[in-house]
Amino acid sequence: MPKYETVIGLEIHLQLKTKSKMFCSCSNDADNQPPNTLVCPVCLGHPGTLPTLNSEAVRMGIMMGLALNCKIRKKSKFDRKNYFYPDLPKGYQISQFDEPIAYGGHLVIDSGDETWSIGIERLHLEEDAAKNIHQGNKTLVDFNRGGTPLAEIVTQPDFRNPKDARIFLEQLKLIAKYLGVSDADMEKGQLRCDANISLRPSGDHDFYSKTEIKNLNSFKAVEKALEFEVLRQTKLWDDKNPPQITETRGWDENKKETISQRSKEGSSDYRYFPEPDLPPLVIDEKLIEKLQSEMPELPFDKKQRFVKEYALSSQDAWVLVYKRFWANYFEGLMSDLRAWLFRANRVSEDSDYATKLWDEQKEKLSKLSYGWISTGIFALLDNNFKTKDFKISAENMAEFISLIYQNKINSSAAQIVLKEMFAGADDDPSHIAERLDLAQIDDDSTLEGMVIEVIMSNPKQVEEYKSGKVAVLKFLVGQVMKESKGKANPEKAEKILKEKLSK
Repeated sequence: MPKYETVIGLEIHLQLKTKSKMFCSCSNDADNQPPNTLVCPVCLGHPGTLPTLNSEAVRMGIMMGLALNCKIRKKSKFDRKNYFYPDLPKGYQISQFDEPIAYGGHLVIDSGDETWSIGIERLHLEEDAAKNIHQGNKTLVDFNRGGTPLAEIVTQPDFRNPKDARIFLEQLKLIAKYLGVSDADMEKGQLRCDANISLRPSGDHDFYSKTEIKNLNSFKAVEKALEFEVLRQTKLWDDKNPPQITETRGWDENKKETISQRSKEGSSDYRYFPEPDLPPLVIDEKLIEKLQSEMPELPFDKKQRFVKEYALSSQDAWVLVYKRFWANYFEGLMSDLRAWLFRANRVSEDSDYATKLWDEQKEKLSKLSYGWISTGIFALLDNNFKTKDFKISAENMAEFISLIYQNKINSSAAQIVLKEMFAGADDDPSHIAERLDLAQIDDDSTLEGMVIEVIMSNPKQVEEYKSGKVAVLKFLVGQVMKESKGKANPEKAEKILKEKLSK
């Protein structure tokens, strides 16, 4: 047992993908916009202006809360969080303090090998601050981001190692994207994380002074910063000098270490009080029920279904689910393959035999499909790939898989056909294979003639095989493939070779 137990909790700021800002009508799309052009008297904090709550941000906050299995508060309120900073022109932030919109939830996370639950203390809505841009000894402020709707998610201190914190953030991002409430791009600041970490002697259940690592902007940074803190705080405990105050530190990416910034403020330092310019937020039960009914299938549930329904491994299912486009594409492909299987066997989709046939064949078809997506299509993608430019329909991909399934083309030929399809060839896969003369030679008599020719042309290798060097068989199969210009069925070629060489 290790001497110390790590205790980690996360505070996540998620920018919501609304059209306008949280409390004004300014555009919420600040990407690639000139600095300080998406601003108005309200988000700049001019005296006498009044905020107006963005109802779409409220709906998105409720959806995110429901996805995190939170209770939705029927009546909540907004508060003023008072502090001075150059990126906060009002001198306070409109947030939620003691009555957050969602609370008391949990998220089941999945590493691929195991699952476990992380408690969610609360989700509250607030406005984002502006963006500071540091240039040498000067700091510039771009107020375009000021007023962007945020959902702040606070977890329970349930993490016991940095890797789990990273996995949680990756899956939280995935949920936000599935819901459509945020793009959650950490590089663009749409998902930001503050990580709280402390140590305690193993077996101790008390909480000790924590360190907060601010504004971590990548999954890797979260994991590396927490790993550094584990080592730093372990040394302090070993030296009988554990942290005595709650401290805020920043992550220095270049030095790969955390840097002390200040002592951590408590809630009393912010002098919270109810926001006088906004009425209490009252949520109708019918709205909650409506949003619950509109929830899409979430990543963890989709992954579980792929494992159960298509017999994929947990890891393979996650590969698809982590990109919603490929999860949907795979399902469309499997649906088209199902229809093809019934047509090929001339059975009615509604018959009992159709159900039996699909149950017998779907595992082989699903694994074949996953393999050609993950190692075939993915190998053709580059860093500039956009899903809108993808040219292979699920229907054409189903025909492609059916050609391989029926041994009409072999693996080498299939790669050539797939490249043609990916490049946007107008023909369907069957016509491409025919046009390029790639149809697999599956006829026994034709293959037998090729095998005899190879045996006669390679007497040395034949003798080596007969003397016990079975690895030589691969060479001989390769010669058959060469003789057939890559079109021979390799399994049949090998079978016929073995038969001829055993005589």
